[in-house]
Amino acid sequence: MNLLIIRLIIFVVLLWAGLKLYRMYREWKHERDELAGREQRNLDNGQMVRCAYCRVHLPEDEALHQDDQWFCGPNHRDRYLTERPPQA
Repeated sequence: MNLLIIRLIIFVVLLWAGLKLYRMYREWKHERDELAGREQRNLDNGQMVRCAYCRVHLPEDEALHQDDQWFCGPNHRDRYLTERPPQA
């Protein structure tokens, strides 16, 4: 009788652990799919532009725009505007 109760307890614990692991896997998969979908929407929505200083491409909504030029940050914008030759 004792052996039967021990086996039953072990079975219940294993079943509980399996269900817990399955729920964790489903939550992880859902978060991963949601993140991939969000990244895909970000790629689909924005146009890519090129920094006039370093020539790196980045999404338009993350770039700075000045004088018909795009820049990846304020440092490159300032350097480009101070180092470029004067236009005739």
